[in-house]
Amino acid sequence: MASKKGRHSISQWPETERPRERLLTQGSQTLTNAQLLAILIRVGRHGSSAVQVGMDILDRLGGVAGLAQCGIEELCAVPGVGEAKAAQLKAALELGKRALAGPLTTGTKITSSRDLFTYYHPTLRDLRHEVFKVILLDAKHAIMRDMTVSEGSLTLSIVHPREVFTLAVKESAAAVIFLHNHPSGDPTPSQEDRVLTARLVSAGEVLGIRVLDHLVVGDGRYVSFADQGWLTNHGDDA
Repeated sequence: MASKKGRHSISQWPETERPRERLLTQGSQTLTNAQLLAILIRVGRHGSSAVQVGMDILDRLGGVAGLAQCGIEELCAVPGVGEAKAAQLKAALELGKRALAGPLTTGTKITSSRDLFTYYHPTLRDLRHEVFKVILLDAKHAIMRDMTVSEGSLTLSIVHPREVFTLAVKESAAAVIFLHNHPSGDPTPSQEDRVLTARLVSAGEVLGIRVLDHLVVGDGRYVSFADQGWLTNHGDDA
Protein backbone atom coordinates (compact mmCIF):
# COMPACT_ATOMS: atom_id res chain seq x y z
CA MET A 1 0.00 0.00 0.00
CA ALA A 2 2.83 2.39 0.89
CA SER A 3 4.59 1.85 -2.43
CA LYS A 4 1.35 2.48 -4.32
CA LYS A 5 0.87 5.77 -2.55
CA GLY A 6 4.40 6.77 -3.44
CA ARG A 7 3.40 6.79 -7.12
CA HIS A 8 0.44 9.12 -6.69
CA SER A 9 -0.20 12.69 -5.60
CA ILE A 10 -1.06 13.14 -1.94
CA SER A 11 -4.21 14.92 -3.07
CA GLN A 12 -5.50 11.50 -4.18
CA TRP A 13 -5.09 10.05 -0.70
CA PRO A 14 -7.96 9.84 1.80
CA GLU A 15 -8.03 13.06 3.82
CA THR A 16 -7.36 11.20 7.05
CA GLU A 17 -4.03 9.97 5.67
CA ARG A 18 -2.74 13.23 4.23
CA PRO A 19 0.15 14.66 6.30
CA ARG A 20 -1.19 18.20 6.56
CA GLU A 21 -4.68 17.09 7.53
CA ARG A 22 -3.29 14.60 10.05
CA LEU A 23 -1.18 17.30 11.64
CA LEU A 24 -4.21 19.59 11.97
CA THR A 25 -6.45 16.93 13.47
CA GLN A 26 -4.04 14.70 15.39
CA GLY A 27 -0.99 16.85 16.08
CA SER A 28 2.51 17.03 14.62
CA GLN A 29 3.81 14.34 16.98
CA THR A 30 1.78 11.69 15.14
CA LEU A 31 3.63 12.21 11.85
CA THR A 32 6.75 10.42 10.69
CA ASN A 33 9.85 12.41 9.71
CA ALA A 34 9.06 11.82 6.04
CA GLN A 35 5.51 13.10 6.51
CA LEU A 36 6.75 16.23 8.25
CA LEU A 37 9.16 16.84 5.39
CA ALA A 38 6.32 16.32 2.91
CA ILE A 39 4.40 19.22 4.46
CA LEU A 40 7.39 21.48 3.88
CA ILE A 41 8.12 20.11 0.41
CA ARG A 42 4.44 20.35 -0.57
CA VAL A 43 4.86 18.89 -4.06
CA GLY A 44 6.59 15.66 -5.03
CA ARG A 45 8.20 14.74 -8.32
CA HIS A 46 6.79 12.94 -11.34
CA GLY A 47 5.59 9.54 -10.22
CA SER A 48 6.36 10.10 -6.54
CA SER A 49 4.55 11.89 -3.74
CA ALA A 50 6.08 14.48 -1.45
CA VAL A 51 6.20 11.80 1.26
CA GLN A 52 8.31 9.58 -1.00
CA VAL A 53 10.65 12.50 -1.71
CA GLY A 54 10.89 13.02 2.04
CA MET A 55 11.78 9.36 2.50
CA ASP A 56 14.44 9.65 -0.20
CA ILE A 57 15.95 12.69 1.52
CA LEU A 58 16.20 10.85 4.82
CA ASP A 59 17.59 7.72 3.17
CA ARG A 60 20.24 9.50 1.10
CA LEU A 61 21.39 11.95 3.74
CA GLY A 62 21.32 9.68 6.78
CA GLY A 63 18.17 10.73 8.58
CA VAL A 64 17.28 14.03 10.19
CA ALA A 65 20.81 14.44 11.57
CA GLY A 66 22.26 14.10 8.09
CA LEU A 67 19.72 16.57 6.74
CA ALA A 68 20.74 19.08 9.39
CA GLN A 69 24.42 18.73 8.46
CA CYS A 70 24.19 18.65 4.68
CA GLY A 71 24.74 21.58 2.38
CA ILE A 72 22.31 23.01 -0.16
CA GLU A 73 24.06 21.24 -3.05
CA GLU A 74 23.75 17.85 -1.36
CA LEU A 75 20.09 18.45 -0.69
CA CYS A 76 19.43 19.55 -4.26
CA ALA A 77 21.03 16.33 -5.50
CA VAL A 78 18.00 14.40 -4.24
CA PRO A 79 15.53 14.01 -7.14
CA GLY A 80 12.56 16.28 -6.64
CA VAL A 81 14.40 18.80 -4.47
CA GLY A 82 15.36 22.10 -6.08
CA GLU A 83 16.86 25.22 -4.56
CA ALA A 84 13.49 26.55 -3.41
CA LYS A 85 12.60 23.36 -1.52
CA ALA A 86 16.10 23.06 -0.13
CA ALA A 87 15.89 26.62 1.18
CA GLN A 88 12.52 25.88 2.80
CA LEU A 89 13.89 22.82 4.58
CA LYS A 90 17.02 24.60 5.76
CA ALA A 91 14.97 27.54 7.03
CA ALA A 92 12.70 25.20 8.99
CA LEU A 93 15.69 23.42 10.52
CA GLU A 94 17.28 26.71 11.54
CA LEU A 95 14.05 27.85 13.20
CA GLY A 96 13.98 24.56 15.09
CA LYS A 97 17.53 25.10 16.33
CA ARG A 98 16.73 28.62 17.46
CA ALA A 99 13.60 27.44 19.23
CA LEU A 100 15.67 24.92 21.19
CA ALA A 101 18.16 27.56 22.26
CA GLY A 102 17.29 29.05 25.63
CA PRO A 103 16.67 32.73 26.31
CA LEU A 104 20.34 33.66 26.65
CA THR A 105 20.12 37.37 25.92
CA THR A 106 21.88 40.60 26.83
CA GLY A 107 21.81 41.06 30.59
CA THR A 108 21.49 37.35 31.36
CA LYS A 109 23.83 36.26 34.16
CA ILE A 110 25.84 33.11 33.61
CA THR A 111 25.25 30.71 36.50
CA SER A 112 26.71 27.47 35.15
CA SER A 113 28.40 25.78 32.23
CA ARG A 114 25.17 23.82 31.69
CA ASP A 115 23.33 27.06 30.88
CA LEU A 116 25.81 27.81 28.11
CA PHE A 117 25.68 24.29 26.75
CA THR A 118 21.87 24.27 26.69
CA TYR A 119 21.83 27.46 24.67
CA TYR A 120 24.64 26.83 22.18
CA HIS A 121 24.39 23.07 21.62
CA PRO A 122 21.44 23.21 19.15
CA THR A 123 23.24 25.65 16.85
CA LEU A 124 26.72 24.09 17.06
CA ARG A 125 26.15 20.34 17.14
CA ASP A 126 25.49 19.88 13.40
CA LEU A 127 28.31 22.06 12.06
CA ARG A 128 30.99 20.35 10.00
CA HIS A 129 33.64 22.89 10.88
CA GLU A 130 34.89 24.37 14.13
CA VAL A 131 33.51 27.71 15.30
CA PHE A 132 35.24 29.60 18.10
CA LYS A 133 33.11 32.13 19.99
CA VAL A 134 33.80 34.64 22.73
CA ILE A 135 31.05 35.69 25.12
CA LEU A 136 31.63 39.16 26.56
CA LEU A 137 30.52 39.80 30.15
CA ASP A 138 30.23 42.94 32.27
CA ALA A 139 31.51 43.41 35.82
CA LYS A 140 28.52 41.49 37.21
CA HIS A 141 29.14 38.63 34.78
CA ALA A 142 26.02 39.43 32.79
CA ILE A 143 26.13 38.86 29.02
CA MET A 144 26.93 41.86 26.89
CA ARG A 145 27.08 40.02 23.57
CA ASP A 146 28.74 37.09 21.86
CA MET A 147 30.85 37.08 18.73
CA THR A 148 32.36 34.52 16.41
CA VAL A 149 36.12 34.91 16.42
CA SER A 150 37.12 32.16 14.02
CA GLU A 151 35.66 29.52 11.75
CA GLY A 152 37.97 26.69 10.81
CA SER A 153 38.06 23.36 9.05
CA LEU A 154 36.93 20.03 10.44
CA THR A 155 40.02 19.76 12.62
CA LEU A 156 41.51 23.19 13.13
CA SER A 157 40.27 26.59 14.22
CA ILE A 158 42.95 29.28 14.39
CA VAL A 159 42.47 31.81 17.18
CA HIS A 160 44.87 34.62 18.05
CA PRO A 161 44.75 36.18 21.56
CA ARG A 162 45.17 39.60 19.95
CA GLU A 163 41.94 39.22 17.96
CA VAL A 164 39.98 37.89 20.92
CA PHE A 165 40.95 40.58 23.37
CA THR A 166 40.75 43.42 20.87
CA LEU A 167 37.03 42.69 20.75
CA ALA A 168 36.80 42.46 24.53
CA VAL A 169 38.67 45.74 25.08
CA LYS A 170 36.62 47.52 22.42
CA GLU A 171 33.39 46.48 24.16
CA SER A 172 34.80 47.24 27.65
CA ALA A 173 34.17 43.68 28.81
CA ALA A 174 35.22 42.78 32.36
CA ALA A 175 35.32 39.03 31.71
CA VAL A 176 34.97 36.56 28.86
CA ILE A 177 33.94 32.97 28.23
CA PHE A 178 35.29 31.04 25.28
CA LEU A 179 33.32 28.37 23.50
CA HIS A 180 33.92 26.16 20.49
CA ASN A 181 32.56 22.96 18.99
CA HIS A 182 34.14 19.67 17.99
CA PRO A 183 32.52 18.43 14.75
CA SER A 184 33.59 14.88 15.63
CA GLY A 185 31.04 14.94 18.45
CA ASP A 186 33.68 14.18 21.09
CA PRO A 187 34.14 17.25 23.32
CA THR A 188 37.40 16.04 24.88
CA PRO A 189 39.80 19.01 24.63
CA SER A 190 42.86 18.43 22.48
CA GLN A 191 46.35 19.41 23.55
CA GLU A 192 46.02 22.32 21.15
CA ASP A 193 42.81 23.40 22.92
CA ARG A 194 44.54 23.35 26.29
CA VAL A 195 47.60 25.26 25.11
CA LEU A 196 45.43 27.89 23.43
CA THR A 197 43.30 28.28 26.55
CA ALA A 198 46.36 28.77 28.75
CA ARG A 199 47.62 31.48 26.40
CA LEU A 200 44.26 33.21 26.38
CA VAL A 201 44.06 33.12 30.19
CA SER A 202 47.54 34.64 30.42
CA ALA A 203 46.68 37.35 27.89
CA GLY A 204 43.51 38.14 29.81
CA GLU A 205 45.47 38.54 33.06
CA VAL A 206 47.78 41.08 31.44
CA LEU A 207 44.78 43.11 30.26
CA GLY A 208 42.78 42.70 33.45
CA ILE A 209 40.05 40.70 31.69
CA ARG A 210 39.20 37.47 33.48
CA VAL A 211 38.58 34.25 31.55
CA LEU A 212 35.70 32.54 33.35
CA ASP A 213 35.49 29.39 31.24
CA HIS A 214 36.20 27.65 27.97
CA LEU A 215 33.45 25.29 26.88
CA VAL A 216 34.03 22.60 24.27
CA VAL A 217 30.74 21.42 22.80
CA GLY A 218 30.25 17.97 21.28
CA ASP A 219 27.22 15.89 20.34
CA GLY A 220 24.99 15.90 23.41
CA ARG A 221 27.82 16.58 25.85
CA TYR A 222 30.47 19.13 26.69
CA VAL A 223 33.62 19.77 28.69
CA SER A 224 34.05 22.89 30.80
CA PHE A 225 37.61 24.01 31.58
CA ALA A 226 36.33 25.83 34.67
CA ASP A 227 34.47 22.78 35.97
CA GLN A 228 37.61 20.69 35.48
CA GLY A 229 39.82 23.24 37.24
CA TRP A 230 42.02 23.74 34.18
CA LEU A 231 41.92 27.54 33.94
CA THR A 232 44.76 27.94 36.44
CA ASN A 233 47.21 26.07 34.20
CA HIS A 234 49.67 28.16 32.23
CA GLY A 235 52.30 27.56 29.61
CA ASP A 236 52.71 25.11 26.78
CA ASP A 237 52.40 22.14 29.10
CA ALA A 238 48.84 23.05 30.14
